[in-house]
Order: sequence, then C-alpha cells, then structure tokens
Amino acid sequence: MFDREKFKSLVHYVCWSCEDPTVLGSVKLNKVLYKADFAAYYRDSSITGEEYVKRQYGPVPKHIVPILRELAENGDVAIRDAEHFGYDKKEFFAITKPDLSRFTAEEISIVDEMILYVCYQHTARSISKELHDEVWELAEIGEEIPYVTAFSRPGEITEMDIEWARMKIEEFQGA
Repeated sequence: MFDREKFKSLVHYVCWSCEDPTVLGSVKLNKVLYKADFAAYYRDSSITGEEYVKRQYGPVPKHIVPILRELAENGDVAIRDAEHFGYDKKEFFAITKPDLSRFTAEEISIVDEMILYVCYQHTARSISKELHDEVWELAEIGEEIPYVTAFSRPGEITEMDIEWARMKIEEFQGA
C-alpha cells in the first residue's frame, strides 16, 4: 500500500544524500527510487508502495511530480534547470535534513546502495538502458510495472525456476 509521507521522505533523503546536485537529475532520481523499492520488494516488501509506470526513459514513480512540487514549496528541496551535454536537465538538492523516522536501517541501507549504483556508477543514459529490460519492453507507456516483476529473469523457465516459485507460494500461504 502506498505510503505518501514515506515516499516524500524517501525523495527528500535521496536528494539529501547526493550533495553534488550535478549527479542527480530526474532520470537518476526516478531510477534510484524504482531500484530501491523493487530491491526491497525482492527481499521482503517495497519501501513505499509507490506505483511505477513506464515512461520513455524507463520506470517513473507515479507521484513524483506532485511530491517534488510539495518538497520545493515547503523549502525542503531546491530544483534548478541545467544543461547537460546539450540536453535539459533538472537538478535536485536538499535544503533541509530529511526525517528518517519512517525507515528501518535495512531500508536506508538499500537506498544508499542504489544511490551509489545509479548516481555514481552510471550515467543517466546507461541506467536507462539497463532498465529497458523485458518487463519494461512488455509494458505500454503509462502502464504500471507490478512489483512482482522484481522476480522476473530473462530466458526460459527451468524446472528449478518452477520449484523455486512453488516454494515461494508455500511460504506466502504459510505466512
């Protein structure tokens, strides 16, 4: 279930964690949020329950625009327009310290891992290309990408895959 305030705190935290605003444009912000929520879901459950939809440059959080507007209006995050290799880019940086009381240590660890991966090991283009996977390809523009796709793997389904799925179903039913 979507937790709006937790999602807002997460966006604020990602902006806070990237002290250099040149490393965090819209594309990377969206990808950090997506990868963190889906990685957490893969381990147990998503961090925020936010819906992610297919857009031209990859998965995008459904509520990102109003949340960023609210953070900016409240003076928590500043947003500026910049040019990056001839392209328009939005840059984000936190003005106030985010409230982390809604998060577990494990959730923050996952987010930190995704910030490092997306913002410091990729360009906006390379992370977008990586996330243009089979799941993204199958979705229509604007269509929600379900969390359950975190378990998808490219290729043929093997007997081992089927056995793993049965085990997960049994675990879920026993919970």
